[in-house]
Amino acid sequence: MLEQLFGSKTRIKILSLLFKHPQRSFYVREIVREIEGQMNAVRRELANLEDIGLLAPVSSLEKIAKDPDNAGTTRSKYYRLQTDCTLFFELKSLLAKENLIKEQKLIEDLKTKAGRLKLFMLTGLFTGSENVTDVLLVGNLKPLVVAKTIAAYEKYLGKPIRYTTLSEKEFSERREIGDKFLYSVFEGKHTTVIDELT
Repeated sequence: MLEQLFGSKTRIKILSLLFKHPQRSFYVREIVREIEGQMNAVRRELANLEDIGLLAPVSSLEKIAKDPDNAGTTRSKYYRLQTDCTLFFELKSLLAKENLIKEQKLIEDLKTKAGRLKLFMLTGLFTGSENVTDVLLVGNLKPLVVAKTIAAYEKYLGKPIRYTTLSEKEFSERREIGDKFLYSVFEGKHTTVIDELT
């Protein structure tokens, strides 16, 4: 059974996508597009996951009735996770650990490659709270490196990350005038990675 689960990168990408949206049904072409995979490889992996009971096919009419905005054609074959499968919670836990590892890699990459950071805070998406930004970086930064690093994590995550970069001077000026943006970041739920300014 484990050989069927962890035999390919395509399978892991499919599982990551489905576990990020456990209540949603996806049609095959949508999965191919989302994970940037090959049609035949995706179909093969979906069949393997269906065979072990982790996925269930959903009729196209049922999908269209429940979610008309995200529906394909009536001929599309849809899949969704079987949340009552024996392996569901174990896989969910494994994928959550992988997410944590990827998040740590993002933090490390920004710390070591983004330039001379004076302040690095995670909020919003990373703390499970609503905020005006997800990442705040202050210092002498390399904008292209920051953008590329964030984009790579966005691709893995499958959703946009709102990030803000400020020079040390901009940060000081905004802080002096009691900037509403900075106030909301500092007053909201956040994790401080680097702080040489406050």
